[in-house]
Amino acid sequence: MHKFLGAAALVFAGSMVQASDMITYDTDQSFDDVTFGLESAITDAGLVIDSVSHTGEMLERTKADVGSDVKIFEHADIYSFCSAKISREVMEADPMNVVFCPYDIFVIVRPETPDVTTIGFRSYPDGAMKKVEALLDGIAKAAIAE
Repeated sequence: MHKFLGAAALVFAGSMVQASDMITYDTDQSFDDVTFGLESAITDAGLVIDSVSHTGEMLERTKADVGSDVKIFEHADIYSFCSAKISREVMEADPMNVVFCPYDIFVIVRPETPDVTTIGFRSYPDGAMKKVEALLDGIAKAAIAE
């Protein structure tokens, strides 16, 4: 058991944790296996990956430039994508839901827990955006075959 990114909730291996702003799953699968599973789950859902942000690499590469020597992640990537069908539904319900698009799922490994890969996404407000949350939850679970 460990604290996740300073959040108030604890993350338990193999279980869902919903902090006030995120839902995460921990697995003993490798980072590469989880990102492969995530790519497959996104495309299997008929969606297209818009971008992959290699956030961990950027933070590591620039840490000295910003006066730090802290290694935050062993690996950290963020996958961005959208669903035309669900996006239309949630934006017809409230056009301001545009702020949530595209949707992101992150995969990280922290230096203090190198054998734990975490996959997760932000939680969404009640109402129409819970459809997006359900989509992301299904994709995250499929990525780690849970």
